[in-house]
Order: sequence, then C-alpha cells, then structure tokens
Amino acid sequence: MRLHPLYASLALSLVCVAAVHAAQPKQPVKATATGPYFNRVATFEAHRNVPAGRNVSKKSVAEIVAVSADGMTLAYTDGEQMGIGLIDIRNPAQPKPAGFLPVEGEPTSVTIAHGKVLAAVNSTKDFTQPTGHLAVFDLASRKAQGTCPLFGQPDSIALDKGGRHAVIVMENERDEKFNKGAIPQLPGGNLTIIPLSATGMPDCTRSHPVALNGLAEIAPDDAEPELVKVNAQGIAVVTLQENNHIVLVDVAKRQVIKHFSAGAVDLKEIDRTRDGIINPSESAKGLLREPDAVAWLDNTRFVTANEGDYKGGSRSISIFNTDGKVEWDSGNFLDHEAMRLGHYPESRSAAKGNEPEGVEVGVFGKDTLIFVGSERSSLVTVWRDRGAGKAPEYLQALPAGSGPEGLTAIPQRGLLVVASENDGAARSSVMIYQQGADAPAYPTLMSSDSPAGPPIPWGAISGTTADRKQAGRLFAVTDSVYATTRILEIDTNFTPALIANAMTVTKDGKPVGYDGEGIAQRADGGFWVASEGDPDKKPAPLRNLLLRLNAKAEVQEEIELPEALARHATRFGLEGVTVTGTGDQEVVWLAVQREWKDDPKGFTKILRYTPATKTWGVLHYPLEATKAEGGWVGLSEITAVGPDTFVVIERDNQFGDSALKTLHSFSVAGLTAAAPGDAKVPVVTKRLLRNLVPDLQKPHGYVLDKVESFAVDSAGQAFAITDNDGVDGSNGETQFLRLGTLPGLR
Repeated sequence: MRLHPLYASLALSLVCVAAVHAAQPKQPVKATATGPYFNRVATFEAHRNVPAGRNVSKKSVAEIVAVSADGMTLAYTDGEQMGIGLIDIRNPAQPKPAGFLPVEGEPTSVTIAHGKVLAAVNSTKDFTQPTGHLAVFDLASRKAQGTCPLFGQPDSIALDKGGRHAVIVMENERDEKFNKGAIPQLPGGNLTIIPLSATGMPDCTRSHPVALNGLAEIAPDDAEPELVKVNAQGIAVVTLQENNHIVLVDVAKRQVIKHFSAGAVDLKEIDRTRDGIINPSESAKGLLREPDAVAWLDNTRFVTANEGDYKGGSRSISIFNTDGKVEWDSGNFLDHEAMRLGHYPESRSAAKGNEPEGVEVGVFGKDTLIFVGSERSSLVTVWRDRGAGKAPEYLQALPAGSGPEGLTAIPQRGLLVVASENDGAARSSVMIYQQGADAPAYPTLMSSDSPAGPPIPWGAISGTTADRKQAGRLFAVTDSVYATTRILEIDTNFTPALIANAMTVTKDGKPVGYDGEGIAQRADGGFWVASEGDPDKKPAPLRNLLLRLNAKAEVQEEIELPEALARHATRFGLEGVTVTGTGDQEVVWLAVQREWKDDPKGFTKILRYTPATKTWGVLHYPLEATKAEGGWVGLSEITAVGPDTFVVIERDNQFGDSALKTLHSFSVAGLTAAAPGDAKVPVVTKRLLRNLVPDLQKPHGYVLDKVESFAVDSAGQAFAITDNDGVDGSNGETQFLRLGTLPGLR
C-alpha cells in the first residue's frame, strides 16, 4: 500500500498555503512535516454526566472545556443543562463521569485556578439589560463556594500567569432578531478583571471593567468582545468579532495599550453559492476577518480563528504580531482541506464555509503547535509554528464531534481535548486525542486535486461497486444531499484511499440529480444506479428508479418500477443495486431499505430485474428487530459475490456501541422470485457474515450510523464506507473500512 504524495501530514506532501507578510504573498511552502501525530483515543458523550432525573432540557452539550493543573480532570460548560460537567481523564482512553455542578443560568466559559472551578454564567433575560455572574466551586469537594456579580453578559474567561487574575469578556451580545441584527445595539461590552487569591477565590469587591468602546471603526460605541487570552507578560488579547477589531490590554494596569483592525482578505477558488454543488471556482474581495477565538504563540504573536459573525468571516486563520501586522493568513486552505477530506459544508457556502471558530496553542516538546477547530466542517487541523514571519507547517486533520467549539491542549500529557457543542443526531461530546503515533489514523479517504487545481470535492457516499478488471479500484455514487449526482473513482492502493477522479451524471448532455443510493458496474464498463424514491415528498413525489449509465456516466435509460410494486412504496425505497451475468443473461438485483405497505412486518424486498425481458421478480429478506425507541432496521447495500450469492448491509439508524451494523449473506439458489403483486413471496435464508460494530469502534469516536457501502474487488478484498450525509446534520466523518478477505465470502 502506498502513501499518497499529496498528503503532507501523513508523510504526504500537501502544498501549504502562501504566507502573507506586509500584504505581499510569499512562495508556497511545501510541508515536509513528520510525526509524532495525534490520534483520537476516546469520546465522552456529554449526556453521561447529566444527573438522573434532571430535565432542564432534553439536550446536553459540551461547549468550552478546561483542564485542572495536574491534567487529570476536565471541566466543560453545558449551557442546555445549566451546569459544569466534570470528566476524570486519569486514563485518557477511558474517560469517566466525575460530577455535575449546577449553576443559575447558562455557563458560557470555564477555567480552573488553584483548585477552584470558575464558571462565567449568563443570566440575561433582556438584551438591553444583560446580567451574569462568576460561579465558584471547589474542585476537590465539588461544593459551591459563592458567586461574584458581573455587570453584563459574560462570554469568555481566561487567567493570567500564575492565576492572579480572572480576565472576563463581557460581550453583551446583540439581539440578532432586532433590526436584522444590525449594530450598534447598546450596551456595549467590556473586559472585566477580577483579582484571585492564592486559593483561587475571586475578590468581588475589586472587580474592574476596562472600557472597549470608542476603539473600532465599525460600531465604535458598541464593542462586541468575543474571546480573551493572556500571555506570559500579562497582556490580554481581546477579539471584537462584530467590530472586526483586536485590542491589547495590560491586565495589571487595567488599561488598553494598543488596538487595531483585524483587516480583510481576498480569496480565490472558493465556493460562495449555496446551490447543492461544491464548486470552488469563485472569488471574494475584501472579506472582513471578524475573528472569534484567539491564542498566543509567544509574547509578540497570536493566532486568530476568523469565523465571522456580522458581515464577514474570511474562512481562515491568521497570525498577527502585537504591532497589528498580519504575518500570515491561511487563505482558502481550510476550505480546500475540508473539501479534500469530505468535510466541506456546502450549505454554508454562501456564508462562512468551514467556519473556523476555535483555536488553541500548546508547546509539545520543542514544537509550538496550533490547533484550529472548524465549526461547520467538524475538523480540527494541526499546525507547527515555524517562528516569526514564516508560514506554519500543516501537520494533520482530526475528526471532531459536530461543531467543535472548545479546544484545550494538555502538553504535559501529550493530549488534546475538543468539546463539540451540537446535540444533533450524534450526541454532543468531548473527544480526546493523544500524541505519539507514527501515522495518523484519519483520514481514511481523501481526494486528489482536480484538473482545475482545487481538490475534488466529495461527500455523502451512499453506494459502492468494484471495478470488474482492476483490483483495488472502486466506484462510488453520491446521494441527494447534492444537486447533481456524481460517480467517484476510488484507488484503494493508496493509504488513505484516494478519490482520483469524479464524473458528473448527465442526461441529454446536462448535469442531473438523483438520490443515488446504490451503484453496480456492468460488463461493458457502464453502470446501474439505484435512485431512491419518496412518494410523499413535497412539493412532488419522487420515483424509485433504476438508471442505466454508460461508462461516461451518461444516462441511457430510466427504468420505473411496475405499478404493482410502486403503489406500495414508502419513503424508504431503493438502497442498493448489484448485477449478475452478462449480455442476455444479465440480471439486476436491488435492495429495498425497509418494509413497504404490502410487506409483512419485519420483511423487506429484494427485487430482481432482467433487462433482456424487462421483467421483475420479488423475494423477501427477514430483518432483525430493533430495541431502540424510535429505531428501525433496514438494508443499505447489496453486493453479488457469486452467481447466486449476495452480501447485504443490514443496519439500524442508531449511533453507539449498542447499534446494529452487520454484513449478512444469502443465496437465491433454488428460489424462484414471485411476480410483482403475488401474495406468496419466497424468503431468503440469511447468514451473519460480520458484525461491523468492532470495526466502527476502532477510530474511538461514535459508532457511526450510516454504513451504506460495501464492495469486494477482483482480488477478493472487501471494503465498507460510511455515509457522512454531506456534513448535513452530522460531523462529516467518513470511515473507509478495509475488511480484508472475509472468511466464507466465496
């Protein structure tokens, strides 16, 4: 197996982005980075910490995370449950719930100083009258120690060297529903500094606000500070996100010492149109950075994550020095890397793309490393600082939970911790990564550059077939997440597996979109594609279709189901397709995901179509039962492994270790398929071939929901791929599973 030469962080050589110094681009720097690398070792789901019977909200989230001085305990904010969750990470590979500290309001940030947990809490009921407080807990006893009133709405808390002061951003955020979110909206925010005792207790009587109004060119009377970090010299850097401004404050003197605009960037080869197509061919000029998170690299340089929130967002990270000079900007690199790894959120193309939001810096051995969390692509990228005036080296990308928000480095233990706030299909989590691997475990699938230059964008792989002639080559199809259907060519002889080419499906010479859920290569090099229908879809129903394509992905024929089948269909339609025989003996087999209206409970259809005679047949497949509330079990793929033997993916719709994700095989030898509409339908006998849950546990994330692709190449090597839904309601993670030669497969 070969390491692909494009990918720098895997001893592959991705071209790093051009540096920016004094507004003049330098030549691109080719990364020659080597390990050790970070790999994920554990995932802690935030709901595990919620006390029994607590029902503040159905959700639980992990947003901002901090670590104790000994590196053994994590504290994270759970705004939905109104508390601070604690995690025992003495064994980072087996994190354990360590307690829950309730607060009166929404905790927005947390830190730990001298054995005390300090939580900034927002209790605002009216945007025009923001309120909050600082809640204090003893870490050892888990007992509340009191509160400090904060005159406004807090959003970020940091400590200076030695933990002598708590430095708190008072954002006083705007009401985005009022006047379309336009600023100014008073009151403006400030930076509040509170002295701490040697035991970590705040001196509430000496709370001192530092005014930030009157500094920015944008809405100067309404400072909107977002995040703060303090360097070893006691200088706090504060981002004013909506104002596109950066302020430096001397903590000890409690005064502003410098401030400057965060500036703007011009970008090329990005996707700026939300149209269901990832097309990195557009440009943008004068994009305001609007930085969110910030972290010091040393006492004179800091890095910002330029998420944007008001009218900007440059999709990048930048390195500034304290004179206000931009030493480097990542440009379109983060968007391109998200595209390369299948993590690009097309639905955010018109807004902020990958949306870099979190940033952390840690010194690991001799290396100063930068960690960047991209909220919408759910990636954490890792960079090595190369010093003043130089572009950092890009090292690797890590899969995070959905919406990485809080990042905390624990260099003394070689750990990185990432809290992800979204509580969607996959639960909100804290993921733990450990440095030391010779090679990254992620990605398992990536793309090459397109002929136009940028990476081949991809995602939402929903079906796969093996090349009939060339071992190690697969073809995959994308589903209706995207406006046009594409067929991706995957070379498995590289590690990670490489998407080397992409073809857009066309009809009558024009790109066309189907809900491609299965693909099978024909003997002539063309393809069969199964397009899933939905008879209840608004404003118009979708038909289940069997598509015949030539080798150029041009539609030659659309084949509808006979009325005797189609009238019983539900929204869980065609999910896989495979083929046996050639010429007049060619037979197409299709898997229906779940029961249709005419099926007995617990049975779904295997359809047989003979192109030469245009006739259909029906078999029944017995599905496993689900014990999960609201759960279901269905088929996601069908693959012929012999003239009458097939493998299907049978799975439920659940995440986690108790989920059902399996490969089953069955034979149709001796069975005669029923005609559509017949009351008596033969049932296949299935055999468990492999439980895929252990394979999905190995990356130490979630056991992913959608295992949707399976193929066996001409050398007998088996592969399975998860569907990331095009980063729509998911964390974008795709796992390409190399299953080897499966015993009993042939």
